Amino acid sequence: MGRYVLARIGSSVLVFFALTLFVFVCFFALPRNTFGRQQRVPEQFRIHGSLASAYTNYLWRFVRHGDLGYSYQDREAVTARLVRATPVTVSLVVGGLVVWFLISVPLGMLSALRPRSLPDRASTVFVLAGLSAHPLWLGLVLSWFFGRYLHVLPASGYCSMNNLSTGCDGLGRWAVHLLLPWFTFGIVNAALFSTMIRALLIEELHAEYVTTALAKGVALRRIVRRHVLRNVTIPLVTMAGITAGTALGVVVFVEAAFDLPGIGGMLRQAIVRRDVPMTAGSVLFLALAVMLLNLVVDALYAFVDPRIRAANY
Repeated sequence: MGRYVLARIGSSVLVFFALTLFVFVCFFALPRNTFGRQQRVPEQFRIHGSLASAYTNYLWRFVRHGDLGYSYQDREAVTARLVRATPVTVSLVVGGLVVWFLISVPLGMLSALRPRSLPDRASTVFVLAGLSAHPLWLGLVLSWFFGRYLHVLPASGYCSMNNLSTGCDGLGRWAVHLLLPWFTFGIVNAALFSTMIRALLIEELHAEYVTTALAKGVALRRIVRRHVLRNVTIPLVTMAGITAGTALGVVVFVEAAFDLPGIGGMLRQAIVRRDVPMTAGSVLFLALAVMLLNLVVDALYAFVDPRIRAANY
């Protein structure tokens, strides 16, 4: 397992270089009239001479000093803005993941254990609605209904846990302001994931060992708890890694719908304002987050799959 994880870390390092090269070429090395700020990019990032030397300088500044340049709007360091926005995005993603699994796992299991029943048909309607609904549209609808029509939850904004100056502090206020974003993130991602869980469970329930155990009088609940769920864990972890990039892409739209000051909202404003360094820094940060998330999924995959732990790498 150790060699497997080290191999994945090595491949992640190569992916890191590929990501930084991609961002550098797209935002700084290509013809720089796309954003209308072409005269400032070479001065800030020293893009002169060969492409290799310019990229090496860009990479060195980022790795050694965390330097991603300065915003065109207020000359604030991109890294400082990212550090300030990261807790908001992390709060959204972590809470959204909890809602995601709390919805998808029970729904997928209930549909698989009782196919063609009323709960199964209701879950099908939920899946179709979740796959069809755009996260920005769903967020705006939830914001209007619960925030502006019923007035039971905040329609937008973010409440920091330590923002004592405005009175918006404490764990309770923080959670209340994030309930609607969490549910928007969770519903959009749970729609597809519940379908995956249902398909995997139905396939596993038709396996020969399940039929044999049922014929011997073993309760279905015990079979599912002790064997079926364990066997579907591995493909579920794999599917979670595959959908990680799409799930993080939802963050941009959810933060836009609820006006959250996270990385997604920062990226949206940077694109509108044609702020090249801020846009490049946000894209690079989100891409690195997806890479790290996939690395964690690979480590979990090695942990839950005994074949990988026993393999000789």
